[in-house]
Amino acid sequence: MARRFWPKQDPIGRRIRLGGSDGPPLAVVGVVRDVHHWGLDEGVRPQFFRPYTQAAWPIMNVVVRTINAPATFTAPVKKALADILPDRPVSNVETMEEIVRDSTGSRRFPMFFLSTFALLALALAAVGIVGVVSYSVALRTHEIGIRTALGARTADVLSLIVKGSMAWVIGGIALGLAGSIGLTRLLGNLLYGVRPADPLVLGTVSLVLACVALLASYIPVRRATQVDPMIALRYE
Repeated sequence: MARRFWPKQDPIGRRIRLGGSDGPPLAVVGVVRDVHHWGLDEGVRPQFFRPYTQAAWPIMNVVVRTINAPATFTAPVKKALADILPDRPVSNVETMEEIVRDSTGSRRFPMFFLSTFALLALALAAVGIVGVVSYSVALRTHEIGIRTALGARTADVLSLIVKGSMAWVIGGIALGLAGSIGLTRLLGNLLYGVRPADPLVLGTVSLVLACVALLASYIPVRRATQVDPMIALRYE
């Protein structure tokens, strides 16, 4: 609200009047950070706060910060409110964890399916890499036999083929990162607890993909290096 109505200005001391109100103008006495009042996955809207004595509503939300498990303070809080306002009933007692969970509840089920499909895609990618590398190694079996017969170590053969496979993997991860950054800009309002283009999230996912691809490339190559060089030399 401050950015919209008083851009690059100090809003403190400014006065506003609500539409349709004939009362005295309201003075701005402070600015707080944006609040996701309508839901954690909803966009932020301009809003302002007024003292309860200035704009009394038939309901009031009371927030209590506790030092231990919040649920254990339900009865003491109700008793304290009853002592202060005996004519006001207390209802809808919830912990902040419950409020946050309910706010994102509609997204939880679709995200579960999305995570399931993501894991399935990761497994299929691993199987595909194993198949492609196995086929490539089968075509190079004769070459591997020659290299081994000439004194190449197992580590040299592994490095030769795995490097070639990982070059394609790194290229794919780079393209995936570029695409994900573009998509998160469009889906930024749907993210909670994760910033668009969060380096920690993108880095972790890239590392997981690289490790899976490395393992998938290593398995068939390791199997090929254990073949007897004489058998590999006779391979057609």
